[in-house]
Amino acid sequence: QVQLDESGGGLVRPGGSLRLSCAASGGTFSSYTLGWFRQAPGKEREFVAALTWSGGNTYYADAVKGRFTISTEDAKNTVSLEMNSLKPEDTAVYYCAADPFDPIPLTAGGEWDYWGQGTQVTVSS
Repeated sequence: QVQLDESGGGLVRPGGSLRLSCAASGGTFSSYTLGWFRQAPGKEREFVAALTWSGGNTYYADAVKGRFTISTEDAKNTVSLEMNSLKPEDTAVYYCAADPFDPIPLTAGGEWDYWGQGTQVTVSS
C-alpha cells in the first residue's frame, strides 16, 4: 500500500521560505509521477507542481513558477517542494500526490491515485 507522509509546513513571514518534504513508501517509485497540490480555505484544491521520477521532467502552476522548486531525493524516496518568496496567497494545506502513470491532465487532482494527509503552510506577518 502506497503511503505518503508530508512534513515541513509552518508559519512564515511574507518573502520567507519553507521546504516541504514527502516521504513515499509501499511502492516502486522509479516510474511514478509525483506532485504537490494545495487547498486554501473556501477554495478548490489546485495543482502546484509535479515531476516524473524517472525522467525528472518538472511542471509548475503559473502562480508558483520561478518561486517554487520540486525535486527528489532518490536514496530517501522523498519528493520535496522548496518554496521561496512566499506570499500570503500561498497560505493553504499542501498535499503530496503520487500516481504510477502520468495523470492526464496533471492539474486534475481526481486523476491522481495516492494522497498524503496534508501539511499546513501559513504566510502571514
